[in-house]
Amino acid sequence: MRRPYLALSLAASLLAGTALARDAGTALAALPDLTAYALLGDAGGGAAPTPLTVEEAAGALKDYDVIFFGEWHDHPGNHLAEMDLFRAIYARAPALALSMEQFERDVQPVVDDYMASRIGEEALIRRGRAWSNYAESYRPLVEYAKDHGLPVIAANAPASVVRCVGLEGPEFLARLGPDKRNWAAAELHLADGPYRDKFMRFLEEDGTHGGDGKAANEGTGPSPAALRSFAAQVTRDDTMAESIFLYLQKNPGHKVVHVTGAFHAEGFLGTVERLRLRAPDLRIAVVDPVQVDDPGHPALGPDDAGGGNFFLLLRSLPKSYVSDAERKADEARERRQVRTLGKCTL
Repeated sequence: MRRPYLALSLAASLLAGTALARDAGTALAALPDLTAYALLGDAGGGAAPTPLTVEEAAGALKDYDVIFFGEWHDHPGNHLAEMDLFRAIYARAPALALSMEQFERDVQPVVDDYMASRIGEEALIRRGRAWSNYAESYRPLVEYAKDHGLPVIAANAPASVVRCVGLEGPEFLARLGPDKRNWAAAELHLADGPYRDKFMRFLEEDGTHGGDGKAANEGTGPSPAALRSFAAQVTRDDTMAESIFLYLQKNPGHKVVHVTGAFHAEGFLGTVERLRLRAPDLRIAVVDPVQVDDPGHPALGPDDAGGGNFFLLLRSLPKSYVSDAERKADEARERRQVRTLGKCTL
């Protein structure tokens, strides 16, 4: 199994193809192309996850309060599975809201105006700062929610706020005016633990974050740059968790489907962990995407099993780089771009 880390690219992806039915036995059918996917569900009690159809998965997921759909943002099979599952869950649990990492809190009025047909899609894309792959990847979910009168929660912190926390630290939030402070969560959970350890490993492997890839500070722990980078990450996680929590407080009995990058949810860490700190009694499901090395014989590896209680098996995306030199050159270009950004003023 290959589980790539945080997908930061917003490259466009195609949304087409057909889901795979399970084989007659417990083996999964091959994944013939990038639009194909297979679903597994945690059988519990230490048993191996079992193959599921979309209908079977939705029948199980409807019993949860919050369902996290982890995704690789640029994977077409991932987006197809999200749409199939969202449709099937709604059929069983119509008191449903769609929460999205892909829209930010300050544009919630824009999203609301679009859902109420007061503005057109071009305004949503422009004023709502929709991601560059919105039309291919997220339009189907939003349009389905609109057609069925379902709320769409712009759950994330604005990228401008996240960037400034990454440059100046979480203290930046205290300097925001009262009209902007609620763009990010009221409380950030920055303590060390498994999620911070995982994030620091990510920084060590990825040279475009946390001080040129140096997460360690001369052997004494995370560097100041790495800690600021973690604070920026947590600003997203806590804000998304708080957005879901506040919606459920105002709408008891409703369920939420949250679409987010895999890193924010896998292993029940990140946003999931922070939602549980706010509402420990919620029943939470994580649909964890896993890219397999052998699409002819897709299966979960031992390192993948703890990522969620449901699993979405996908073909691996093409390699981003064919050599380490190509990767380092690209990372150097990104670092130069980051250094040209201006001071943090909102």
